[in-house]
Amino acid sequence: MQHIDKIYINGEFVTPHGSERFELFNPATEEIIGTVRLADEEDTRCAIAAAKAAFPAWSQTSKAQRIDVLKRMHAAIVEREAALREAIVTEYGAPVSRADWMATYPGDAILEAITTLEAFDFEVQAGSAQVVMTPVGVAGLITPWNSNAGFICNKLATAMAAGCTAVIKPSEMSAIQTQIVTEALHAAEIPAGVLNIVTGRGEVVGAEITRHPDIAKISFTGSTTVGKGIVAGGAATLKRVTLELGGKSPTVILDDAAVGQAVALALAAGFMNSGQACIAGTRILVPQSRLSEFEQAIVLAVGEIQSGDPRDPATVIGPMVSRKQWERVQSYIRLGREEGAMLLTGGEGRPAGMTKGWCVKPTIFTRANNQMRIAREEIFGPVLVLIPYEDEAQAVAIANDTTYGLSALVLSGDRARGQRVARQIDAGRVLVNTLIHEPKAPFGGVKQSGLGREMGRWGMEAYLEPKTLLVG
Repeated sequence: MQHIDKIYINGEFVTPHGSERFELFNPATEEIIGTVRLADEEDTRCAIAAAKAAFPAWSQTSKAQRIDVLKRMHAAIVEREAALREAIVTEYGAPVSRADWMATYPGDAILEAITTLEAFDFEVQAGSAQVVMTPVGVAGLITPWNSNAGFICNKLATAMAAGCTAVIKPSEMSAIQTQIVTEALHAAEIPAGVLNIVTGRGEVVGAEITRHPDIAKISFTGSTTVGKGIVAGGAATLKRVTLELGGKSPTVILDDAAVGQAVALALAAGFMNSGQACIAGTRILVPQSRLSEFEQAIVLAVGEIQSGDPRDPATVIGPMVSRKQWERVQSYIRLGREEGAMLLTGGEGRPAGMTKGWCVKPTIFTRANNQMRIAREEIFGPVLVLIPYEDEAQAVAIANDTTYGLSALVLSGDRARGQRVARQIDAGRVLVNTLIHEPKAPFGGVKQSGLGREMGRWGMEAYLEPKTLLVG
């Protein structure tokens, strides 16, 4: 049992003014594994004041000075990878194979920020003017529970590389991971006030960050509903905002796709991170002429996918993060049947042999249409929908008929055709015959999947404002 009763402000671990205790669970066993004492508005204001006080000095540091600090951060995070991996499996329920990547990604994200900073030009000439890219100020960084450590390090390293100081509100459901990351960052000897971490509820700590006049910029990853609230709450002080929000990503299987490769990639895209991924390909568009063929192949493939104990190396889909999330996913499975979609495989309840743990059977609906709620709303669990289409034009139309636009996947036996279709899909990122991630490329969504971009120089620019200098 772990009891976390400190937050991190101005280079020190301090006891929060807030007194609420939040219980932490192991989602695979449903057992309480710890508690975290949550911060409140007063704690948040203290953290913002510390970041504001540290900003003048940090914003004037040289590129070389920032790189030195980021390198120390990277080394400290790498030293804690084993502890972080264990926390991710225990607290979040990620399968061990996924947890390996999730534990190394924070360090990789810091390295990417270093690479971006090394190549970034903060001063450019525009005709007779000199344009200087200057840090916006104090950044409020709000991270989700589905990859908490990675989001903390990615957002923080980018903000610091740009010359900003930061106040981080991590998910209270990921407090053990946050504690490990905070201890590592403290060991890196970051100048006091540059980094502040305040664990608390979104409606308390997040709301204070959103409305506080000394926060110049917010970077938020989470639900579209909360993202809209952040835009509204920050409007009074015209905060700069980067939002990476929800998705209902299409996987478009073209009629020339090889069934084996297409099914493998489509299921990997849909079930990634146990289905708890904003980029998950949860709408699988299949040519009507090959629907039965793909249904049969998918049933066979899903039969080989194990959902259950995250510590079992054979497990592909771990538990949902909480009972609330498990119940939400179950409600959508019931809804799919009520809407008239055909249950191809899976269904309600836990996987066979499980009596506890928030695990979900990998579930596929077929013979669905794009107007059903299971095809339009983000479920955030291992529930996928097969939607048939008649021709390529209709496939593109269905893919784009969504309020979201974060990611998409096109599968084709003809690479050039796949690229042509990909260019017609409204999404911030479209993959063709692959699930690789390129960290140097911009990442973010269109429509209600977000505002702005993270990663690479585009992510760095989100923390900077151009200042024009004209000298007579």
